[in-house]
Amino acid sequence: MPQIAIVEDEPSIREIVSLYLKRAGYGVVGYADGLTALEALTHQMPDLIILDVMLPGMDGFALLRRLRDYSDIPVILLTSRREETDRIAGLELGADDYVVKPFSPQELVSRVRAVLRRARTAAQTNFESPLTFTDVDINPQTRLVTVNGREIALTAKEFDLLYYMARHARQVFTRQQLLEGVWGLSEYIDPGTVTVHIRRLREKIEKDPTTPTHLITIWGVGYKFEP
Repeated sequence: MPQIAIVEDEPSIREIVSLYLKRAGYGVVGYADGLTALEALTHQMPDLIILDVMLPGMDGFALLRRLRDYSDIPVILLTSRREETDRIAGLELGADDYVVKPFSPQELVSRVRAVLRRARTAAQTNFESPLTFTDVDINPQTRLVTVNGREIALTAKEFDLLYYMARHARQVFTRQQLLEGVWGLSEYIDPGTVTVHIRRLREKIEKDPTTPTHLITIWGVGYKFEP
């Protein structure tokens, strides 16, 4: 039974989300603040975390930043703020999905299923072959990427996106196709998520992100990886 941690300071939200998750067959543990959650999570990590952004003591962004120092555990952020900058900030910190309040508990359960499914798919890439190009090496077994011999730090989702595109080098993908191939349940995810991750990857692997040679935009269509 997959274990889900809910870090949410509003008891009513925590209780209704727990109820729906338990009905769907998940084990659930809840925390009302970021500091308590951080202490508990350092001792026992669940399979996925549902994390509210606005928390007492330590906010969700700060907690996510601390988690990403040592773990790629899937994280779904909850927030009442609709600003695009907040969503982008969460994605750039390594969140796997972003849900705006108020939300449907059943939809949240569907997102949990999708994120866990993507995590299992990502784990399966450990059995696939490394990819070697002129200046970029991608190893799915160690999930390491090097550019001209220099190791590049990527988030879990950045790695998944890069590896997926590189495995299909020169194939042109729409943002919707990349959502389906990398994120899974695309109808629940903003296509702008792809744009954010492509931009971040360019900043990390391209010599000049403004004139990329690997992650190429095909105007009016989408993106491709050029070896």
